[in-house]
Amino acid sequence: MPRFGQIFSAALAAALLWGGAAHAQSTIRIGLDAESYPPFFSKAPDGKWVGWEIDLLGAVCRQLGADCPITEIAWDGLIPSLQQNRIDLIWSSMTITGERRQVIDFTAPYHGSETLFIGPKEDATKVDCAQPDSFSGKVIGVQAGTNHSAFVEARFTGKAEIKTYDKLDNALADLTAGRVDYVQESKGTLGHFLASAEGADFEVKSICPADPVLGEGVGGGLRKGDDALRETVSGAIRAVVQSGEWDAITAKYPGLSEAITKPQ
Repeated sequence: MPRFGQIFSAALAAALLWGGAAHAQSTIRIGLDAESYPPFFSKAPDGKWVGWEIDLLGAVCRQLGADCPITEIAWDGLIPSLQQNRIDLIWSSMTITGERRQVIDFTAPYHGSETLFIGPKEDATKVDCAQPDSFSGKVIGVQAGTNHSAFVEARFTGKAEIKTYDKLDNALADLTAGRVDYVQESKGTLGHFLASAEGADFEVKSICPADPVLGEGVGGGLRKGDDALRETVSGAIRAVVQSGEWDAITAKYPGLSEAITKPQ
């Protein structure tokens, strides 16, 4: 299969330059984490992927006039799959960080979200993300291989016990079972848990201040050098935001507008 490169990307860029959606038909192969991550993406009973991020992807691809088939890939395999030319664009709630920028490029962000620690409502301990010593003697759960685990391991090693999980759902299961004291993740994701029946006995314990390790928002990941594709997808993201479609999509998911921030 020919690589989606300069020829198709230049055509898309030209279409955007002249205003409106691109009309050239092309294919952008999308990589999505195989594990559900509601409300951003999850697999419906019929096997189709649904959620805010899937809706936004649809809007961006319509703006580009592109076909965007999704390939499910384990989280740790997303960047290698991109580098091996199996996919063209990672669209999977991937946070833009300096470390990731060393190996891949990113589109413009399509949302931002604060980072939280959550724990039991009955826990009276006063913890502060900016003061790791306040977590002394506690157990923190976090998903491995994420910017959140990098932050926790860099700041909290030696201050608290850290347990990493292959899936956030497993960390939350241990939280509800009392095997960890706190779980750290983005507000967008943890807000969904807190609003569920399983999360009724838990609350936000601390909000983390901005930090380079926690990233610059969520964007689409691309191969180094795919500059034309980066510019055209970024342009489509901006067009979806400016048209009001970003707001309309977000409004379909109760509470999400308070959990994520719209790109400027």
